[in-house]
Amino acid sequence: MTTPSGEASSGLALTTRGLVKRYGSVQALAGLDLSVPSGVVYGFLGPNGAGKTTTMRILTGLIHADAGHVELLGKPFGRGHRERLFEVGALIETPAFYPYLSGRANLVALATTGARVPQARIGGLLEIVGLADRANDKVSGYSLGMKQRLGIAAALLSDPRLLLLDEPANGLDPAGIVAIRDTLRALAASGKTVFVSSHLLGEVQQLADVVGIIAAGRLVREGPISQLLSAEGHVRVRVTHDELAPATAAVETLAGQGAVSSAIESDGAWLTIRFEPSRSAEVTRVLAQAGIYAARVEAGTDLESLFLELTGSPTGAAGHVNLGNVA
Repeated sequence: MTTPSGEASSGLALTTRGLVKRYGSVQALAGLDLSVPSGVVYGFLGPNGAGKTTTMRILTGLIHADAGHVELLGKPFGRGHRERLFEVGALIETPAFYPYLSGRANLVALATTGARVPQARIGGLLEIVGLADRANDKVSGYSLGMKQRLGIAAALLSDPRLLLLDEPANGLDPAGIVAIRDTLRALAASGKTVFVSSHLLGEVQQLADVVGIIAAGRLVREGPISQLLSAEGHVRVRVTHDELAPATAAVETLAGQGAVSSAIESDGAWLTIRFEPSRSAEVTRVLAQAGIYAARVEAGTDLESLFLELTGSPTGAAGHVNLGNVA
């Protein structure tokens, strides 16, 4: 099968091409292209207002795009294609349940609205999301995190091939986040595709195999997370005020080894040398030859740094990102 542009979509669980959506004078999506491989955890990232929620709503049929094309599991999805959702599980925004029914009873009720679900599967799902010991308690007594975990169980009722999750870690404590991370990775390892929209960049960095970053309704970067972080690797070198003059010579020396930029801060200066972090020893050697002895070297790029660079989001008063913020 091919997309309207003629691009083969084999091996992809989800594709969008040229998605456009407007709300009056506001353009939420401006030609969004996504390519989500099968059997991976895909992290869908973007700043507030970038179009993430609009995209999730289009992918679940809650709203329709003004233009563009969507394929789910290799087949077109749009008006008149609701049957495509039979193999898709979704958790969009805050899940809604009957508050005076138990968690188990809510799943039983939801199971009656679709294909038959064995009772044993409901019990297994409650185990998977860590609610087995609270399965018979009323949902009115559940915390936000517990409701979120019940929502993930509900999304898995029909044993879907594609799982669409909007902020699945919302309201979870650290232990709950780790448990959900392990669950989602296990689902991907079993052959399912997990599409996760999240603002927790550190968690996505540990969870996702592939990421797509959007800004202003367009894709700005997509690919395996290991490749993206390696390609965007950099070394940041702190030098003193006295070394600012010879720093110019060092920047020129390093310019042939990668794109180099420098920025002066109130308490010193940072030289940012963009190349693979494994070359940090080479950088310090070149700086030393230029008469500059680095007071501190920070190597590598994390997902937060890449995200801020690509989306143009504010990085704080100092104009740089603390790379230690993301685990």
